[in-house]
Order: sequence, then structure tokens, then C-alpha cells
Amino acid sequence: MNKSAFRKSAGAVALVSAAALVLAGCASDGGEAGSGNGKITLTVATFNDFGYTDALLKEYSDAHPNVTVVHNRAATSNDARANYFQKLGKSGLADIEAIEVDWLPEVMKYSDMLAPVPEKLHDRWLDWKVNAATDSDKNLIGYGTDIGPEAICYRGDLFAEAGLPTDRAEVTALLTGGWDKYFEVGNEYSTKTGKPFFDSAGGTYQGMINQVEAAYENPKTGDVTATDNPDVRKIYDEVLAASKTQSAKLGQWSDDWNAGLADGAFATMLCPGWMLGVIEGNAKNVTGWDIANVFPGGGGNWGGSYLTVPAKGKNVEAAQELADWLTAPEQQIKAFSNSGNFPSQNEALTNATLLEATNEYFNNAPIGSIFSERAQAVTVSPFKGEKYFQINDAMQKALTRVEEGTQDADTSWKQWVSEVKAIK
Repeated sequence: MNKSAFRKSAGAVALVSAAALVLAGCASDGGEAGSGNGKITLTVATFNDFGYTDALLKEYSDAHPNVTVVHNRAATSNDARANYFQKLGKSGLADIEAIEVDWLPEVMKYSDMLAPVPEKLHDRWLDWKVNAATDSDKNLIGYGTDIGPEAICYRGDLFAEAGLPTDRAEVTALLTGGWDKYFEVGNEYSTKTGKPFFDSAGGTYQGMINQVEAAYENPKTGDVTATDNPDVRKIYDEVLAASKTQSAKLGQWSDDWNAGLADGAFATMLCPGWMLGVIEGNAKNVTGWDIANVFPGGGGNWGGSYLTVPAKGKNVEAAQELADWLTAPEQQIKAFSNSGNFPSQNEALTNATLLEATNEYFNNAPIGSIFSERAQAVTVSPFKGEKYFQINDAMQKALTRVEEGTQDADTSWKQWVSEVKAIK
């Protein structure tokens, strides 16, 4: 069974503590990978679980006998982020540094401090994965690793209690359409059962706002447009209207939310591929979870990472060669098999190993084909500028205030507008 890795955003706790794995031979400075002119050490810094096992890295060392690969995995992705920005443009970074997509707006400010990905490789990834990491000079600064294409996870047993279809194909057909269709089905479920349909306004809002190309800032000027963007207000109003009767009002990653995955506190949730491991880990004895090959409004992505090569590294060319190899289709499939990280490579998305992958816990759902289709359904790579996360964090708090009943929707919106205008 293939399980998705737990790949939360920048605050996530890594699956293991920091570790260093030295593979193949002795190390000394100088020389280039595969050149035969001396042994070199290449360091790879990651966090969480990228699927880069000892065995996988040994494959590279075996093919490049003069290269020693050292893999350092940070205890948390916050630790990795702090180290990255403290040392970028100076010294002390690994030859290859992994970054979370949530850091990308800040990383792009320093794109000139990173060695560009060779142009010949640009077409190996999905267009939206490339576009998100391409600077104004058309330099791609990251080698795409995993992505988080979204589907809908649902409790078939709870659907049955509401008289709704439970078959995966029928649920897909039931939910196909826009967000109005999703909330329409949610209203039917909640009316029949008196129970919540989704986990929280905040979690649902995130899926909706990620389909807006420029929600908070002008991509050309960087000016903040969030408070005047009608799409933002429309989504805010829609999700809070549905929340009144359909939301369990459980903030994601809270203890109550974790428990809700098991005790039937909600019947559906927005579900990137890596979320499967989170659900199974918190609801081991539940047999009702399944996956529908659908996402309201078409397609959406939540999460993912890149490998970057700092321009001041000692072995930039050799590091680029290793980053190229680690993100090639063959290695992306191996990483998926190792830890469930879903590939961003076009060729990998059509690989038989991926397409034939199933997940026993989710009623033997064909996760490979489902998430491959979901990845190719993504049409928007939302612009996230320097102030995106401050604005979005304030929005999440605004939604939470309404769900907790401390403010009504209009009052909370006005407070959010004031907070956004105060962001410098």
C-alpha cells in the first residue's frame, strides 16, 4: 500500500530528527561529479520526508564513484526555513537545499542567489509548477519535487446514512461542478443528518482562494489589492454562509480536528495526496474513508516543494547534476513508492507504477490515477507575493472569529481590512 507523506506547510514537524547519511567513499574539496578528477562531497538538505532513502542515494553514488552524498534532514521545516534565509547568499548552506512552496514568494526575492535550472529541463514539469518558480528574468530557480493535487476525501458510511451515493464514481458525479454544487450537496447532507459536511471554513476557504490567480497582490507592481478584490469578498461570504450549517468548525491540525477524522465529525474534506497519510494516521480503525476524483471548480493544488542550488556552493555544477537526477521521472516514481510524494514530472504522471497504485485504507482507491488526473486539472498557479502569508493568516483568523462566534461576518471582515492596511 502506498501512503502519502505528511507534508504540512512551513510549520510542520518533520517525520524524523535531523540526520546525516554519508554514502560512498571518502570526501575532499575540488573536482566535479563524474569527472574522475577527485572526490567531492555533495550535501542535500531536506525536511519531512522527500522519499530520498539510503538506497536511492546510493544509486547515485554507485554511478558516480567520486561523489559522496550527505543527506541532512532538519527536525522541522521551520528549522530548515530559518537556516535557509539566514545563510542564503553567504556560506554554510548545503549544495542542494529543499524549499517548501510556502516559502517561494520570499525565495523569489533572492532568485539571483540561486543557480538557474538549465533551460533544457524546463519542459519536464507541469507548466504551473514551472511558472511558480520562474523569476522576471525567465530563470527557473527550483527543480520541482512533489505537488499536492487536490481531490475530495469523504466518509462513505456517513454518506450512506444520509441516503447519498457511496460509490466512488457516483460521488465524483455528484460533486462535479463549482463550489455552489459542493455546498448544495453539503446542505442536503446536513439537512438530512443534522451533522457537519466539512471540517472548517478556513480549510475550505484555502481551497477556494488557491483558484484565484491574484487574490491579494498585483503580480506586476506588488501592490496589495486584497481588500478591493471582489473575488476575495465573494469567497469569504460564500464559505461563511455555508459554514452556518455545514461546518464542524474544527481548525485544521488542532486536537479536535485530529479526533474528528476518526469520530465522524464531518463527512468530507479537501484532500491533497499527502493528506491521505494524515487521515489514516488519525483514524486507523475507521473503514469508511474514500476518495472522489473531483475538486470543486476544476482543480487545485495544496503544497509541494523544490530543490534549489545556492549559487555560492563549492560544487554548483555537480549539485545541478544531482538535483537533475533526483527530480528525473524515474526518481520521482521511486520517491512516490518510498513515501507517497506525488510527482510533478509530466512523464512520471503517466508512469504505470504511479497509475496502478492503490490505497487499501481508502477502499482500494486508485490513488495514482486519481491524483494524476487531479494534477493535470490544475489551471491556476496563484500569485503569492511578499505579503501573501501575512494577509492570508489574518484572513484565517477572521474566519475563525466568525466560526467561534466572537464576531459576526461583517465586523470580522472590517477588522481584517484594517489589519491588511496596516501590513508594511
